[in-house]
Amino acid sequence: MPANTDPQPAGPPAGPQTRNLPTQVLGLMAFLALSVTAWALATVPILLNMHGWFAASVQAPWMPPQWMFRSMWLLLYGSIAVAAWLVWRKGALTGGTMAGYLLQLVLNAAWPLSYFGLYPLLGPAALWAALVVLTGLAGCLVFLILRFGPVNGVAGLLVLPYFSWVLFSCSLNLYAALHN
Repeated sequence: MPANTDPQPAGPPAGPQTRNLPTQVLGLMAFLALSVTAWALATVPILLNMHGWFAASVQAPWMPPQWMFRSMWLLLYGSIAVAAWLVWRKGALTGGTMAGYLLQLVLNAAWPLSYFGLYPLLGPAALWAALVVLTGLAGCLVFLILRFGPVNGVAGLLVLPYFSWVLFSCSLNLYAALHN
């Protein structure tokens, strides 16, 4: 019987899919920390202005209570962190996909800055600028859904509530821009 001279791997091939548990846990913690940091930074202009001009502004009739926003955004930031982590575990959070992930964090943090922070300086023009930022964020999330979904179906699905909330936020922002 001829000897088998082809080397056989001693287990699954090494790579992103087989990262050890401590590395995976650290990766998840890093994505969550990045999201919480973005959420905290985005909260600052809101807290500084919510009792000033914003309290006196015309709000959409379907505006939910204020406490809901911080909770919802924190939950959504958590879901995008988990989605990115799932894609990262597969080694697919690279290039344009990584850029899209980072861009959505920047756009999400830029929206409260433009909406709440710039209003005292620019007036209603800030609300229109904020709507442009939200529209860009929505487009970025569609991109991530299309990129994350084929890599990990759960990751793609985790972005859908975030996208839905951004569309809802667009409706609130548009109403405010038209009526203030």
